[in-house]
Amino acid sequence: MKRWRFAFSRRWLGYLAFAVAFAIACGCLSAWQLARSKEAAAANAIISKNFHAEPVPLDRALPDRDSFSADQKWMRVEMSGAYVQRDQLLVRNRATDSGPGFEVLTPLKLSDGSLFIVDRGWVPVGNSGNVPESVPPASTGQVTVVVRLKPSEPRLPGQSRIGNQVPTVELPDIAAEIDAPTYTGAYGLLDTQTPAPAHRLTPVVTSAPVQDEGLHWSYMIQWIIFALIGFFGLGYAIRQEYKHRNEDDPSQRAREKERERRRAVRPKSDAEIEDELLDHAPR
Repeated sequence: MKRWRFAFSRRWLGYLAFAVAFAIACGCLSAWQLARSKEAAAANAIISKNFHAEPVPLDRALPDRDSFSADQKWMRVEMSGAYVQRDQLLVRNRATDSGPGFEVLTPLKLSDGSLFIVDRGWVPVGNSGNVPESVPPASTGQVTVVVRLKPSEPRLPGQSRIGNQVPTVELPDIAAEIDAPTYTGAYGLLDTQTPAPAHRLTPVVTSAPVQDEGLHWSYMIQWIIFALIGFFGLGYAIRQEYKHRNEDDPSQRAREKERERRRAVRPKSDAEIEDELLDHAPR
């Protein structure tokens, strides 16, 4: 054991402390990837449950105007009312595969006088880039709509309303500008409307989001492997210094000769035989 005493020196204990700290960091990152995987799985479960489900009445899905829970995202909800065209808003900087544009938010006035914000769809920017070329008007009269619920979006620092344009669907801010009780927990992406609109906007969502959990499990395992590699590297470095410190020791030299003898008598692999044939082949 005296030959290994160097491994308990301050230098090697420092290396051990570094390896332990590295392993703890890798463990935390591995746990974080596991949590990300669980979050992705939960989001996929919500999509599977809600996206194609039968619509439920608004008052049952959202009993209060500020009601909404995360597991209600994409839920299909049905309601009837009349659009309030004068309070229509445009959400700017909404890009799609077709280019930059706006989403059109039109309040729907329900039978109790409250308003529910319906995202009727997307329109492209006009030639100026600041406003759309045109926005098809909402249907007049009573309509029945089915929407997919989305939560209120966060406020964007440094961004504010300009005319009828808003930077984000921040429902409490929108409700404060409308002189009527308005739902602030969620708004809805238009799915279907009866009677059908004369001019239908480009839908914001046409198919369910891709249900992909990503590579979180792979990354989680990789971080664990990195932690083990740290300890393996430490052990290998200690072993190499041990051999260097004891290279003149007779017992150490005898062990090295025995290893060389075993390597010499070990059957050669096919790859090694092929390498030798290639080395001796005529050029």
